[in-house]
Amino acid sequence: MISRKTLRAAAAVLTVGTLTLTACSSGGGGGSKSSDAKGGKLSDQAQVSVGTAADSQGPAKAVEGAKAGGTVKDIERDDFEHLDPAQVYTNTGSNFSQLITRGLTGYKQEGSKVTLVGDLATDAGKPSDGGKTWTFTLKDGVKWENGEAITSADVKHSIERTFAPFITQGASYVQQWLTDQDYRKAYEGPYGGKHLDNVIAQDPKTIVFKFDKPHADFNYAMAMTTYAVVSEKGDTKEEYDKKPLSSGPYKIVDRVTDKTLTLERNTNWDAKTDPIRNAYPDKWNFEFGFQAIPATDKLIAADKGEDQTTMSFYASTAGDRLQKVLGDASLKDRLVKGNSPYADYYWINNKRITNQKVREALIQAWPLQQIRQTEGGPDTGDYSRSLLNPTVAGFQETDVWGKIAKPEGDPDKAKALLKEAGAENQKIVYAYNNTPKQQQISVVIESALKKAGFDVVIKPIDTKTWYDEISKVDKEIDVFWGGWGADWPTGATVLPVLFDGRTIADGSQNYSNFNDPEINAEIDRIMALSDSAEQNKAWGALDKKILEKAPAIPGITNKFYILHGSKIGGAEYDPLGQIISPNKVFLKP
Repeated sequence: MISRKTLRAAAAVLTVGTLTLTACSSGGGGGSKSSDAKGGKLSDQAQVSVGTAADSQGPAKAVEGAKAGGTVKDIERDDFEHLDPAQVYTNTGSNFSQLITRGLTGYKQEGSKVTLVGDLATDAGKPSDGGKTWTFTLKDGVKWENGEAITSADVKHSIERTFAPFITQGASYVQQWLTDQDYRKAYEGPYGGKHLDNVIAQDPKTIVFKFDKPHADFNYAMAMTTYAVVSEKGDTKEEYDKKPLSSGPYKIVDRVTDKTLTLERNTNWDAKTDPIRNAYPDKWNFEFGFQAIPATDKLIAADKGEDQTTMSFYASTAGDRLQKVLGDASLKDRLVKGNSPYADYYWINNKRITNQKVREALIQAWPLQQIRQTEGGPDTGDYSRSLLNPTVAGFQETDVWGKIAKPEGDPDKAKALLKEAGAENQKIVYAYNNTPKQQQISVVIESALKKAGFDVVIKPIDTKTWYDEISKVDKEIDVFWGGWGADWPTGATVLPVLFDGRTIADGSQNYSNFNDPEINAEIDRIMALSDSAEQNKAWGALDKKILEKAPAIPGITNKFYILHGSKIGGAEYDPLGQIISPNKVFLKP
């Protein structure tokens, strides 16, 4: 699961336990030392920048000691929901798609440095007209698996088909930007012969996008798998989800849904055109159905036979095995750790808790330290410093309410705030996702809130309906957990989604029902900025401004731990997707 949309929805699943903070945020106050040396090297904070045309040239930089050849076995819990790129909106699906699809732009990773580069395009895009027009030029030598050239007509078709009624998943940013209205009512896709006038295949290699409003980070959006290319001639509509035509280094040769998937080399992929993918193995064999503990146990023992060449994209070490893994020095070289792109929040229902002093009292009373201890201790994560995750461009470390200095909570200060608000013995309904771990955490929270003078009611909610319940506007709960991750690493995919009061509706992600005209206006101002650096700085400042209005409580930013077989090399953590990237993986002799 684990989708990008997921980041939203998936955060639910991932969250309580994702990753860590980085050097810039660890070590202060009560934060854990996220750069501890136990069991493997922890990835540094991602540094995301927009690259040049030179950065966009292939081939990808060689990995020291890597050789081509061999077969990698990958074990996962679930099969990939979709193979049609337009339907992919999960970090697992997007990660797999790196092997078989390419887009105009993509992310090149070198250690902690992540660069947005041209993938099929010669660079990361050229904005003009104040960010209302974007132009991309396709590289020479980019081909489909059948040997035909990838053209601007394919790119135009790929964007237009995202409007088709059978595309029910995937991101919708670009569709909305191109139509500035309900995009599904504005256009039904290219299959009836109608086309979008503002997506222009100027010549076989040049594609131009025109918008009515500036979109400073459009090139980030184009790195999403949803907007990867689909062959116009090879488009089989709904059937494309079963057997897409490859534009990447591998092609699908066999698949038994929910059981196995096999990839072999796409001989028409040219490494010289690709700055992102090394594609060392000859073949990938995927097997599905591995739950967390069995997967961890298999990877712990992965130093014999086929297990030596086995890995997983996202089977993070089971919590029940974490201390065993961290305490075993022999596993150190096979352990990858990294920083989560997800932020973890405890939402306050601003529609029910309208007095800011009461919300501030909740924040002061909140027992972050005890919650983290219940989750597994400092090794599981650091205290969040802001609403934006440190992996998001423009992130600014803040601690508006002093939670880093006193993560255990300050019941006396909370009591004083309640008295000031005239709300002593305020009733609070705390809802929790009904899992064994969250049952334990709810007891911790109940105890802390009672100590601070609240009248607490604990309400369990079934895990299957968790997001359905917390995304209702008229929910009879006051505080509850939720998570979020950026669709691309700017505040544009975080703060407007979570805190624009005009988005409040059943099913929206403004879980806290937060609606402040000053914040709404500032979101509009920032979105209209054409300079991405200025925009990123403004998102960071807005983060602090929102926090000062106390709509939510930043929670724990957790750590990611994953093992691989002893003959797997190049297993690099992707800090934007919270996953192991396949791009540099190779087999050791």
